[in-house]
Amino acid sequence: MSSDWELTRLRDHIRVKHGFAFKGEHFADEPTEYQLTTPGNFAIGGGFQDGKAKYYNGPIPAEFVLNPGDLLVTMTDLSKAADTLGYSAVVPKKNGITWLHNQRVGRVQLLPGKSTSLTFLHYLLRSPDYRHHVLAGATGSTVKHTSPDRILDFQFLLPPPSEAHRIGNLLDALDDRITLLRETNATLEAIAQALFKSWFVDFDPVRAKRDGRAPKGMDEATAALFPNSFEDSELGEVPRGWSPRPFSETVHVIGGGTPKTTVPEYWNGNIPWFSVVDAPAASDVFVIDTEKHISEAGLLGSSTKLLPAGTTILSARGTVGRLALTSLEMAMNQSCYGLKGVAGDKYFTFLSTARLVDQLKRRAHGSVFDTITRDTLAGVNLVFPADRDVIRVFEAAIEPLMLRILENLQQSRSLASLRDTLLPRLISGQLRLPEAKSEAAALQATRAQSGQEPTFNFAPHDSGQ
Repeated sequence: MSSDWELTRLRDHIRVKHGFAFKGEHFADEPTEYQLTTPGNFAIGGGFQDGKAKYYNGPIPAEFVLNPGDLLVTMTDLSKAADTLGYSAVVPKKNGITWLHNQRVGRVQLLPGKSTSLTFLHYLLRSPDYRHHVLAGATGSTVKHTSPDRILDFQFLLPPPSEAHRIGNLLDALDDRITLLRETNATLEAIAQALFKSWFVDFDPVRAKRDGRAPKGMDEATAALFPNSFEDSELGEVPRGWSPRPFSETVHVIGGGTPKTTVPEYWNGNIPWFSVVDAPAASDVFVIDTEKHISEAGLLGSSTKLLPAGTTILSARGTVGRLALTSLEMAMNQSCYGLKGVAGDKYFTFLSTARLVDQLKRRAHGSVFDTITRDTLAGVNLVFPADRDVIRVFEAAIEPLMLRILENLQQSRSLASLRDTLLPRLISGQLRLPEAKSEAAALQATRAQSGQEPTFNFAPHDSGQ
């Protein structure tokens, strides 16, 4: 470690400003221009996430309007492990949204005359040593709290300004790449959803043929699979020959289970075991790994079954309606259902479930936990094609999109792992920038050769002072 790094405390460089207690009477269910920042906007490990939108339409003190690029810390955490307490996040630029500085969130501001890199501080406030410092002084039994004084008391080594700037930019470049991959996945998933809606909800190819037009973007062989007229049904007008069916008749429903926790040999194997905590973000679609793993003995010693890749998983108890598409064989717990399409499909079932999930959640019931039962699955309907070749052709049409989503998800996870490996060593000075670049490049090259991801280029964010 170089001797030019200065031992200092955060209070010598920043202040942490409390947010404003916006009145609940002005909270809005309908979207408005103004959205409150909450602890739910902080991801585990730090960074900004959308969370559950909390809109506002009341009076706004000007000093509590946030700007893109502002640095925040979360002061309160409702989770048992205080998963996000004290972590930092940068306010994003989001079209049509102005973010407000709400209570329980602190705003990090540089002291007059200080030019410390806020980007470097953002990652410092995501480092393990800082995290340990915050948790050691947290108060509260159920709801955990920290304070500006506790945060400001953190002691650390500050590199020279130019080096702090480059360290922050290198880590920020990784986060920018991860964000871009996630945004790309959101676009790809929206395209897949739009094609599903066009074919199986709005029936656009049938309407075109009825009107004497060639279905848009479709070859003759595919167009021939669709009828050219409609007929009445209990769900309204549907393509001739297509039938409204209970959702449960379009899928094979598979139950899960939990191996006995008192039998050690059932656990820590190599079989991913899914529970709701493993559900991906909506646009990521796929689950590529799980928090817990079981052994072959655990699989045989419980009611859980091995789900093939391409199985839709639906959380059905407690937190209901979370979805995932398995990217590899895995098992799951009893609070979930595995769904396999009767047409031998993967994506049609996943996208059908995604369109029906709000109905399933509304129909969930239970005395203690919300529960989706097999009867719930039978209580919602979809329109099923007369010719299953329509589903087969649909699967082939969107498979490149879905495989790209999977590839992007795997790449973003790998980049996040690389960032989390480099962050504590760079922030502490244990690893210098030239060494970090060499290690990162070597790791990326190894992964690229194994087909996991392409090499990451650090150049765009690594210039300037």
